[in-house]
Amino acid sequence: MSGKQDVSFDPKEHQHLRYNPLRDSWVLVSAHRMKRPWAGQVERPPEEHIPRYDPNNPLCPGNKRANGEGNPDYDSTFVFENDFPALQPDAPDPGSEQDPLFQSKAARGVCKVMCFHPWSDVTLPLMKKEEVVKVIDKWAELVEELGTIYPWVQIFENKGAMMGCSNPHPHCQVWASNFLPNEPALSDRCQRAYYQKHGEPMLLQYAKREAEKKERVVVESSDWLAVVPYWATWPYQTLLLPRRHVLRMSDLTTEEREGLAAIMKRLLTKYDNLFEVSFPYSMGWHGAPTGPYLKEDNSHWQLHAHYYPPLLRSATVKKFMVGYEMLAQEQRDLTPEQAAEKLRNLPEEHYKTR
Repeated sequence: MSGKQDVSFDPKEHQHLRYNPLRDSWVLVSAHRMKRPWAGQVERPPEEHIPRYDPNNPLCPGNKRANGEGNPDYDSTFVFENDFPALQPDAPDPGSEQDPLFQSKAARGVCKVMCFHPWSDVTLPLMKKEEVVKVIDKWAELVEELGTIYPWVQIFENKGAMMGCSNPHPHCQVWASNFLPNEPALSDRCQRAYYQKHGEPMLLQYAKREAEKKERVVVESSDWLAVVPYWATWPYQTLLLPRRHVLRMSDLTTEEREGLAAIMKRLLTKYDNLFEVSFPYSMGWHGAPTGPYLKEDNSHWQLHAHYYPPLLRSATVKKFMVGYEMLAQEQRDLTPEQAAEKLRNLPEEHYKTR
């Protein structure tokens, strides 16, 4: 290829690759594709008229679940063992297969469900700040309790039918495993390598740089920062970080937990206000491993939460991770800076309470 490039690079117009240091991978950014007309799949908008109490909803207070057990008349958070767990503590060992093409290992653990609130018609952004603090306190308690035994405790929330949530009730899941799953294992390696090379935790340094630049910041406070990460894959993906070096959820101070409740409400309100719909997403917390790792130096880790929402153009048009994304590498259709600006400029009063 010959010839001089006359056009100056514009990230909003010209495709380019961005590096994700947490996964040692690249994402293709093709923002000009947002101009193409959409004639594909249109989703049903989320149900907006959810009853506060439904006698058939297994997560409501006082109702029976699939295994016949009854929920107490809880008035705050409520945690119970998942009735259909993906991990069980006493699963047999499959034995060690020596053939490198047919390997297996024992997988053991526990799966819990945690209801945030007794009402089905509220979500985290519509809960009171003190109610969200109780959720965070329970998260920290579960990380500490399960982390005494298990190397990894994964807190995650699938919000909305679009993300596979089958029960319209504010809740999350907590899975603890006797192994370090793929994503945190990869993140652990990348953060460790960065720390060994630069002498500071990657995400602590990243938060400082993003706070200075401002261009990808969505909401911030004295203790917390929420950004559309430079390497974001999902259209309105965000990364939520403490400004202080924090290894695990259980290490957060009372003030930091209150600050986290406030910034979560602000961020999730902006999400809902974007298309004036209860915004679907999958989110989860990553912190330093637990169990046997509690005795090791995990200074390379920084606590953080990932939010992965699928919506792209409207409440009914989502981003599909197919084709090129599945077979080659991740690709996105608007720049992280454009996404951050859209979210940042939205009001912080929820559209349902205006």
